[in-house]
Amino acid sequence: MANQAVNRLLTELVESGFSPLDLVAGRDLVEKVVELALAGPPPGPPALTDGLARLAAGLEEVDTADLKVVVFGGGTGLSNLVGGDSRHPDWPEDPFRGLKELFPQTSAVVCITDDGGSTGELLKDLDLVALGDLRHVLLSSIRLRRLQSQYRLSEKRCRQVATVLHHLFNHRFTMPPADLNSLLGQAGIDLTVLPARMHKRLRALLVGLFEDPELWPLLLRPHCLGNLLLVSAVSASAEAGGGEVDWSAALPGALADLAELLGAGADAVLPCCTTPSQLKLLYANGVMVTGEYKAGHARRGCPVERAFVATCGKPMVPGRVLELIGAADLIIYAPGSLYTSIIPILQLPAIVGAIRANSTALKLLVTNLWVQKGETDLAPHAGGRRFHVSDLLAAYQRNIPGGISGLFQEVVVMGLHDIPGSILQSYALEGKVPIYFDRERVASLRLLPLECRIYSAQALEKRRVVQHDPVALAKAIRAIWAVRERLAPPSSVPVIADPLLLRVNPHGQTPARRYAALEARLRELVIEPALHQGLAEILWRHQDIAQTHLENLAGLVLVDPQEWPRSQEWDRIFSFYDPTDRLIKIRADIFAEPDRFELAFLVALGESLLGNYAAAKEMQPVVDETGLLGRVFRVTLRPLAERQAWLGDADLHDYLRLARMSRSERNPLVYTRLVSGAEGFTPPGLLFGLVYAWYLDNRFAPHIEYKMAILRMEVPDMIPEQVKVGGRRRLLVDFFRRRVFGFADVELGPEISDWNET
Repeated sequence: MANQAVNRLLTELVESGFSPLDLVAGRDLVEKVVELALAGPPPGPPALTDGLARLAAGLEEVDTADLKVVVFGGGTGLSNLVGGDSRHPDWPEDPFRGLKELFPQTSAVVCITDDGGSTGELLKDLDLVALGDLRHVLLSSIRLRRLQSQYRLSEKRCRQVATVLHHLFNHRFTMPPADLNSLLGQAGIDLTVLPARMHKRLRALLVGLFEDPELWPLLLRPHCLGNLLLVSAVSASAEAGGGEVDWSAALPGALADLAELLGAGADAVLPCCTTPSQLKLLYANGVMVTGEYKAGHARRGCPVERAFVATCGKPMVPGRVLELIGAADLIIYAPGSLYTSIIPILQLPAIVGAIRANSTALKLLVTNLWVQKGETDLAPHAGGRRFHVSDLLAAYQRNIPGGISGLFQEVVVMGLHDIPGSILQSYALEGKVPIYFDRERVASLRLLPLECRIYSAQALEKRRVVQHDPVALAKAIRAIWAVRERLAPPSSVPVIADPLLLRVNPHGQTPARRYAALEARLRELVIEPALHQGLAEILWRHQDIAQTHLENLAGLVLVDPQEWPRSQEWDRIFSFYDPTDRLIKIRADIFAEPDRFELAFLVALGESLLGNYAAAKEMQPVVDETGLLGRVFRVTLRPLAERQAWLGDADLHDYLRLARMSRSERNPLVYTRLVSGAEGFTPPGLLFGLVYAWYLDNRFAPHIEYKMAILRMEVPDMIPEQVKVGGRRRLLVDFFRRRVFGFADVELGPEISDWNET
């Protein structure tokens, strides 16, 4: 039944004296239509429910086969919306469902900033964007009808093909496989089940992994086989063009060919950008974290203030992505991690411009359901309260150039009314809290909230899990499309000034080149061979460590505990930087404890940035007739000409003031600090190392985390000393962000509490 027939039936129901739609759950007309599409008509006398039954049947018959759909997102959320979570073990039981089946002309545009797991391992070796989410969504996009028509297969055979592909693309190995046959045997994969052309092509790509001299070293690292298949496809595509492999340029074509081969269609999955890029999160305490995996595990205990994308050169958006956006009838933002799924895509000027230029498409935002630790567990500028849907919208408004104006009007929220309280309680006990739906607040932001029952009843019944259901979500979107004329006309959401969130480095060093440079530098240092790989991994995990931070370093040695030269009166770090020989020295017994070793290394590396700055250090007692009052700590700096340090002269003097050292009026090279008898004391060199380690990962410096806790508090101005302490620590964090880690142009943004204030 055409859309006109659906709307004619709807008009009849609305205009009747007593509307049968009053029997259907939902706050407004569109919500009631969606509920009817998902649950069918409620029980009741035929005189009341007959019209509802006809409307429900009409919604099922709405033809969406020719609609062009573009959906944006990251990994699991986008994959689940398009065709079910293809990484889940149960996916092969029902692989042909979701948006792709109701809207066969669906194109998924995928975020490419992931850097964890197998994807992160690939980034060490190749100048490619993240492939893991592309692989995930590609598998979810294979379609029943396309497989049947391309390969003349029965539905049963198509399901067998989907099962083999599921095993193939999701198989992970940790030990290097001896050869292809042993790899397939360990995974339990029989490629002969696949259609002949698909079998031949996939086997050739797998063979390439073992025979191509550029690819076989990848097998030495732990990987997901599906990611390596994508790499092999890109390599083969580039080689077909001749010349040196241009991984970025070859990716879109290789992905299109592979999607066509698998029965998804050439336009099924596209990267939002082919330029290697990294995510950066700025927290409310002033710390900037680089890397999506690192950001997700930072646990800073304070809200995310801003998200940034740093591209390694000019961001290149595939032309086909812009064509598809311009022609789209429906533009959908899939649920997923707030700062790692949608926002990085919408910081690309070409994409956000193309979305705004398409003024005829229906644009829907599907909101997240659960709070995500490290991202949405605390709301900015809200006194530490939990996230609400309006906070998600404010984050989009704050982190997208121009805000959300022209990007979406309708906000689809999962309704939790029918979820048993016992299940929500069990989630709460596990630390999982829903993002609260504040309907009135969302509506006040000139957006249309649509609360829909789009959770998976099957997952709820079988596994007591609450998650978006791809079938229900696809039906809900079809129903919204069918009655789109009933939606309120778009209102004007204010356009905010571009906060320059995209960071483009024309000479950008890709992660692979950074890793190669770090390994080369480590080979130049005096380091025991057993330490080399571990140090390389530490430096890789902490992307904010600049290569220049290793310049003042000659090496690292482990010292026998019996020969340990340092007093532990002030700390139990068991490491230090020795400026006499420029070596980091770590007590040997710490090496057996990876976390303590990593902390020890990071603290000493931070200390090395000060180099041999101190010509002398001394602690002198302060006494009077009553006894010991305290001590004076004195540092005499080396003259600038004799100093070997990474930190410049002006920066060093600024840091010492932040460390509460007072500069002598008589001798500018002398700094002192009075320490009372009961006051604890951290020498400025150790403090620098501790803050350096804390900035990179607050798990490693709990002493500094305790000191910095004041940055997470609302300090009342009635206690000037607390305000003073908080301000000093804020300046210390700003010093490290700007001068040590190089984010001089990044500022904490203003509060955006209301669209009218922008």
